[in-house]
Amino acid sequence: MKRQRIVAGNWKMNLDFNEGRDLAIGIIRSIGSSDVLTILCPPFIHLHYISVLTNGIANIEVGAQNCHSARNGAFTGEVSAAMIKSTGASYVILGHSERREFFDEDDALLAEKVNIALASGLHPIFCCGEKLEVREAGTHEHLVRTQLENGLFHLDSDVFAKIVIAYEPVWAIGTGKTASPAQAQEMHKFIRSLIAERYGQEIADSTAILYGGSCKPDNAAEIFSQPDVDGGLIGGASLKAADFVAIVDSFPQS
Repeated sequence: MKRQRIVAGNWKMNLDFNEGRDLAIGIIRSIGSSDVLTILCPPFIHLHYISVLTNGIANIEVGAQNCHSARNGAFTGEVSAAMIKSTGASYVILGHSERREFFDEDDALLAEKVNIALASGLHPIFCCGEKLEVREAGTHEHLVRTQLENGLFHLDSDVFAKIVIAYEPVWAIGTGKTASPAQAQEMHKFIRSLIAERYGQEIADSTAILYGGSCKPDNAAEIFSQPDVDGGLIGGASLKAADFVAIVDSFPQS
């Protein structure tokens, strides 16, 4: 089964309004028509403007980087999934390694966020992955299994079909160590096998699994050529239009 090929750009906490506008315009002007879905995930201040810019462009969508677990309420400074949806965005990143580490987001909270995002009409990009000490201990598959079982596998099969998964080898980000394309493929294949266990092979074969481990223009083509890698969740390289578009263009010809 042919899966959706996706490149999502996570701008993290970067770019003021004018800088974000210019980057979005640069990307939009440079990306041609293709079957690769490009998702721009800027800070909240950019969501509506970029949604307007991309309205009517079939292969570009907009996503947020997080949402609150409640529908609304007295949560000063937080942003709800419904608010995100109202900007025109269609996706939201949940469970990013930085949210797990710096904001103590655990599997139970992430399950709540997944539920509210889906109920609000958003497609979650659900992140999973292990730190260096877990990889070195050889328990990385157990951890990723636990993250998926606790955060996603409570969903019914028809709802799970709306999920995109992003695997982050946290041990290969900023540590001086490198995750090889073979290691990326190994974990993506494992994640797909877990989905097949829970939901059956047909749903597993249709689920897009992105790689989120320092993907750049010079390594994207080799990573994207792996059979179970369906694209990338891009961090730093998404902040330069030329680099990001080069990554989008790195898929092998179908």
